Amino acid sequence: MRLTRCPIDLPLQPGQTLSLPEEATNYLVRVMRLREGDRCVLFNGDGHDYRATLVSSGKRDAQVHIDDAQRLDNESPLAITLLQGIARGEKMDLILQKASELGVAAIVPVNAERTEVKLDAARAQKRLTHWRSVIASACSQSGRARLPPVAAPQALASALDSLPADSLRLTLDPLGEHRLASLPPAPANGVVIAIGPEGGWSPRDRQQLAAAGFQGLQLGPRILRTETAGLAAIAALQARLGDL
Repeated sequence: MRLTRCPIDLPLQPGQTLSLPEEATNYLVRVMRLREGDRCVLFNGDGHDYRATLVSSGKRDAQVHIDDAQRLDNESPLAITLLQGIARGEKMDLILQKASELGVAAIVPVNAERTEVKLDAARAQKRLTHWRSVIASACSQSGRARLPPVAAPQALASALDSLPADSLRLTLDPLGEHRLASLPPAPANGVVIAIGPEGGWSPRDRQQLAAAGFQGLQLGPRILRTETAGLAAIAALQARLGDL
């Protein structure tokens, strides 16, 4: 029987008894209807699953005992960083959710010239908190025990300065110089795939990407929407260089 998995932002250790945060309590006790004596799996992104037993539950709180820990080894050998132009609402959620399920290693949301979503500091922090929740939920469902980090929204130029050095840098282009079959082996620092926002990359954006070492990758002759492009690219790269 598969146990319910639940993300939790706390240090975990076998033998420990702890009170669950409100969100985890609500999910396990009210949504999944676990009762005292039922077992579940907690994970906090450190690469382990922690099997736990619910020892008490009330209207507003619950306690679990951590029974044991199991290290998981289901991360892709290919470290893919998704440099994603910020998309609107549910589109961005879909991108983050499915990219996490496909094994992306990190996500960097960027404001490009044609980005339609404008976030002030307060809204950006709120969105970042929401995005992290989306990723945690996707990892819970897909069995990942490591949470791919998502950076705070930032300008494209700033994001380019913070990318892994010596990585293979690609952006989708129907006329690009690379096809999947011609890609070189991935370097130790992995691959960065850059996907534009709903309005696409502007000429100035493309100049910045080229100056930062990005090369074009063909994934067929069609133009893909932002919520399709990154997911198709990640799946293709995993199939060619990763673990799919």
